[in-house]
Amino acid sequence: MSSTALAGVRASPLARRALILIILGACVLAAGSWRVYSNTWDEPEHLAAGIELLDRGKYEYDTEHPPLGRVFLAIGPYLAGAHSYGTPPPEGTPEGLHILYAKGAYWRDLTLARLGMLPFPVSVPPVLGHAALASLDVAAAATTLLALYALQRWLTSARLRDAVFFGLASGVAVVTKFSGVPFIGVSLIALSLVHWAALRRTALTPASAGAPRALADATLWRRRVGGLALAALVGLAPIWLAYGPRVADPAGVAFRFNWAVSYLLQQHGPAHAFGVLLSHAWLPRELKDLVNGIVAVEAHNDSGHLSYLLGETHLTGWWYFYIVALAVKTPIPLLLAGPVGLVALAQGGWRRGDSWALAPLALVVAILVFASAVSRINIGIRHILIVYPFLALGAAHLTVRAWRMLGAPSTAPGADATQVSPTLRQVLNHPLKHLTNLRLLGTAVLLAVLVWQLSTLWRAWPDYLPYFNEFIAHPERVLVDSDLDWGQDLHRLEVRAAQLGIPHLSLAYRGTADLRRERLPPLHILAPHERVTGWVAVSELARTRNRSDYDWLDAYHPVERVGKTIDLYYLP
Repeated sequence: MSSTALAGVRASPLARRALILIILGACVLAAGSWRVYSNTWDEPEHLAAGIELLDRGKYEYDTEHPPLGRVFLAIGPYLAGAHSYGTPPPEGTPEGLHILYAKGAYWRDLTLARLGMLPFPVSVPPVLGHAALASLDVAAAATTLLALYALQRWLTSARLRDAVFFGLASGVAVVTKFSGVPFIGVSLIALSLVHWAALRRTALTPASAGAPRALADATLWRRRVGGLALAALVGLAPIWLAYGPRVADPAGVAFRFNWAVSYLLQQHGPAHAFGVLLSHAWLPRELKDLVNGIVAVEAHNDSGHLSYLLGETHLTGWWYFYIVALAVKTPIPLLLAGPVGLVALAQGGWRRGDSWALAPLALVVAILVFASAVSRINIGIRHILIVYPFLALGAAHLTVRAWRMLGAPSTAPGADATQVSPTLRQVLNHPLKHLTNLRLLGTAVLLAVLVWQLSTLWRAWPDYLPYFNEFIAHPERVLVDSDLDWGQDLHRLEVRAAQLGIPHLSLAYRGTADLRRERLPPLHILAPHERVTGWVAVSELARTRNRSDYDWLDAYHPVERVGKTIDLYYLP
């Protein structure tokens, strides 16, 4: 099947209904942790920025992230009466905590904020875990995936309407999270190379000698250049809609933009040249805000972020961080079948010169290589959730191929059983019985693997966020931060402390919840290296900032693990 024909294939009504049920099921599963988890680290700041934009027409909290996803998660609380308190920027966490706690509607507003992310999830535990939170990572993966589909569609058709679709989808992805900028950029390069290679492959195939060569002529490539320019122009529309309608603040815009230009001028190479260009160019306010946000992300990446991997902490991360994260956070059937299926899909696509079949593997490789080589902010698999849909596509391809092979007829292709001589039939009869038994065994194994994959959804529920596969017995020795402990188990600690009647608690906890407003017993904040007696609770994230801070507790056995991340001790 050609690339154009493949792009036009429509799912059957039954498949569409099944997809709707899967999406609804994913939403129900994600919602299962809403009232289990306290606010995680980033949620208050995202909420504060969204509420500020809706309520006051300003966007000043943590401009390292764009507005669109934050507006989605802020709509519910805003309609329920939440409003901005005007806490001075740029740090938005205190403002977000005030919004959550001040009116006594913590759980209502947090739940409504998390509800705003439900349009984006898919059914893999790490994705469901972040889809249950009022954060931007699943929204970013969903909108970037749409942009990549639009990109591939435009590359194969070269139609202007597909260029418009690509531009709009890319603009939406960029104003959802700035990771869309590099991911779409490297994907544009990767998919262009794949498309060129597929065209060359088709042109060199003897069967295509009589096919039109218009796809390879200069006219079509000029159309693609024009289409790319059109896409870039159209992509400004979502940016204007996200950054445009707000209260004018020329001084604030100028301050943030001048900081961004100054930062670029201090760099070397292309970044410095871009800073020189910006210092002499006129830009509308919307693009100045966009530039400030992207440069803020670059500055954060340049300075690094304290990260934890395999028992070590590092400020600028590890090139293999995302490879390890995928290996331990992905369900084993998907981990094994996904890459194999992508390679098999690409092999078939290469034989046919089909860029649609080559694209998924090319995108996964391009994104992983870029993230591993460039990212110094190694704080969770959430930053590359975009690869999971492609792994699922590869696993589905491999599953379908295996199912068809297991269901293939026993006779050789093209053979007519009526023409087989009695003697030959007698010779083949015994091996064919064994072949049938092997097919039955293979079918049973395939079904068992599918059940294993699906079983992660109920075995991990509602703890999709801290999910690790069966390879890992002690997750805290591999990854922590947003992969295991993002401060989400504080509410569980409150409930357990009440059940045990704990009169006083020493607590080492890292998160953004306001401990003064939580329903905990009288608290003592446990300092690093401080030895105490009585009830002690320590979260994994607090333990891994510096391994020696609380290593004196290793001599004791915890009474229990609260949730997945907090060890509760009683020390006489």
